[in-house]
This record gives sequence, C-alpha cells and structure tokens, in this order.
Amino acid sequence: MYTRILVATDGSKLSKRAVTQAMELAQSCKAELVVLQVVPPYPVSYFEGGIVLDVEEIKRIEAQWADNGQAIVDAVKKTATAKGITAKAVVSKSDVVSNAIIATAKKHACDLIVMASHGRRGIKRLLLGSETQQVLTHTTTAVLVVR
Repeated sequence: MYTRILVATDGSKLSKRAVTQAMELAQSCKAELVVLQVVPPYPVSYFEGGIVLDVEEIKRIEAQWADNGQAIVDAVKKTATAKGITAKAVVSKSDVVSNAIIATAKKHACDLIVMASHGRRGIKRLLLGSETQQVLTHTTTAVLVVR
C-alpha cells in the first residue's frame, strides 16, 4: 500500500500520537519511515527596537534548536528500528513548516505524510495558523491527519 511514510513531529504529546500511528502503519505495510523535525533557521525580531542578537548568540541558538530536533527524530528512529521498521531521521531548517514538510516528502519520495492537528477552528485557527491545512492544500502526496 505505502512504501515510504513521512511523519512530522515536534516531540509534543499530540505529535507523538501521529508518530505512533505512522509506526503502526509502516509496520503493517512494511514501509520505510522518514521522521522529520522542522526547526527555524535563526531567531529573528520582526519589531522595530527588538532585541538584537550577536552572531555568536545566533549560532548558539541555531545549534541548540538543531541538536534538540535531532534528539527528537533520533529517539523516534531508535524506537522504530526496535520494532523492525527501517527509519531515517531528518532535521530541516525552515521558517515555513508546511513547505519543509512538502519538500522533504518530495525529496525522499514519500507516498504518505502523517501529521498531527490541534483541530483549531474560527479565530484561534486564524490567529495561530494551521501547518496541517497548508500541507493539505499544497501537496499532491496523501496526508493522514491525527487528532
């Protein structure tokens, strides 16, 4: 049915549910699993008079975000491998999470994207946005949304 499944995770309780579903599906389909964490490329202040960070501080923050992201995907990969699932851990740097998810799915020839959604509606969705909605709107890959 599926040969390569991408699961997006941020290590949160909700995304862990998506990881569990993706692993179960990968196991039943004997599919490979691509575990993705998207981290921002650098801290930015969008407001006039915002805090200015020096170059060394920016490098330290970027490294910390990348290390934390790598730890999350490595832990999922380790669990998947223990269950007999072939898994790849990927950390992507991007300001736009949905674009990174779609690009990674294309790059690794994934035929399914699994991701979590908070299911926000109305003003909360408008204010907080929806990466899941953006992925659903802009990808040609099948998407499984876990709530």
